[in-house]
Amino acid sequence: QVQLVESGGGLVQAGDSLRLSCAASGRTFSSYAMGWFRQAPGKEREFVTAITRGGSVTYYADSVRGRFTIFRDNAKNMVYLQMNSLKPEDTAVYYCAADSGTYQHISWLAGNLALWGQGTLVTVSS
Repeated sequence: QVQLVESGGGLVQAGDSLRLSCAASGRTFSSYAMGWFRQAPGKEREFVTAITRGGSVTYYADSVRGRFTIFRDNAKNMVYLQMNSLKPEDTAVYYCAADSGTYQHISWLAGNLALWGQGTLVTVSS
C-alpha cells in the first residue's frame, strides 16, 4: 500500500512560482498513476492534473494548462507539481492522489481514486 505525503505549500504573491512535492512510500510507486487535486475554501474538490505510471502522458485541467507542470521520478518515489504564474484563484489545499492500474481519466475527473495525501495549503495573494 502506498502512502502519500505532500509538501511545499505556502504563501506567495500573484505571478510567483511554487513547487509542490508528493513523497510516496512503498515499493510499487511505479504501478500508480499520480495526480493532484485542489479544494478552495467553500468549493468542491477539483481535478488539477495527472500523470500516467511511466510518466509519458499527462493531463491538465483547462484552468492550469500552460502554467502548471506535473512530473514524476519513479526512482525516488516522488511526484511534483510545478506551478508558475500563480493567480489568487489558485489558492486552495492541494492533494496528491494515486490510483493503480491502467489510467482511467473518467475516474480521475470524478476523484474516484484509491489513495490520497493529507493536503498542503497554497495561498496566492493579489
